[in-house]
Amino acid sequence: MSRPLPDVLDQALASAVRAPSPHNTQPWRFTVEHDVIEVWLDRERLLTVADPHAREARLACGAAAFNLVICLRANGLAATVRMLPDRTRPDLAAVIRLDGNQKATAVERKLADAVFRRHTNRRPLLDKEVPPALRAALKSAALSEGGQIEYLDASGRYTPVASLVRQAEALQTGDLDFAAEAAFWTHRELDSPDGVPKIASGPPPHSPGIVSLRASHENSELPEREYEQEPLLGALLTRDKGPHAEVRAGMAMQRVLLTATAEGLATSFLSQPFETPRTRESIDRLFAGIGQPHTLLRIGYGYPTRLTGRRPVADVLTQRTGPDVPAS
Repeated sequence: MSRPLPDVLDQALASAVRAPSPHNTQPWRFTVEHDVIEVWLDRERLLTVADPHAREARLACGAAAFNLVICLRANGLAATVRMLPDRTRPDLAAVIRLDGNQKATAVERKLADAVFRRHTNRRPLLDKEVPPALRAALKSAALSEGGQIEYLDASGRYTPVASLVRQAEALQTGDLDFAAEAAFWTHRELDSPDGVPKIASGPPPHSPGIVSLRASHENSELPEREYEQEPLLGALLTRDKGPHAEVRAGMAMQRVLLTATAEGLATSFLSQPFETPRTRESIDRLFAGIGQPHTLLRIGYGYPTRLTGRRPVADVLTQRTGPDVPAS
């Protein structure tokens, strides 16, 4: 097939780096050669305390792969994905191959348009319920990428999961290594190309809620605010587990997040229970028989907040070859 025009490829790569990642670490690199784009896990950007096994980093790589694919498809290019295609290269998270032209669907264009508006909202949400139709749309988005959303209020798991979030936050607050790692990546300056700037952090809670947001993502310069008492929480799961499932979960997660953005919803993560061994084992047991939980989403209505920075595509692109694509 003919290779993609450079501007389409540049747009797809710019979309890829807008994916979410823990503390905005951006643990990915990309290689482009002819009609193939590779997404690589960048181990130099792992959270060695919070994510030593790269579970959250692989979610981020899956999310970046989804952004790439949806942008290419929205521009009329057929794109197929293989996740962890080579056992001898475990850090090759995904390979995206261009396979001719196709007509973009309205949904693909809608999701691609949401890429540059999606952001993690760490601020209080409004006390406004997410209607059943939107809850169903998010479940459908996860299913279409091989994942599933389990709403905790409908499953009876809300209270025990919220308890694990609080327990994990307490453990992490008392762990000096964890606190130092979080401090390195947070409270960055406004123009920082990675990490979480102070302005993107939430205000301190006026009173404790049923779930705890990250203390490291609080901006103490803001006045205290009341947070919603019982936000809608959705666990993102896959039927299987392991690195392959983590990449696929990242793709499903990103489709859910973009669908939420397109429908006017705000989202953020409650990752704490996945980052300490004791609480991770407990949350795995809570969902035994249903699926493997990968992350916990806080979903609702809120006011837009500032986007966090991203490194330039040139900084994460290791190769660009082919007569139609200029070398970097």
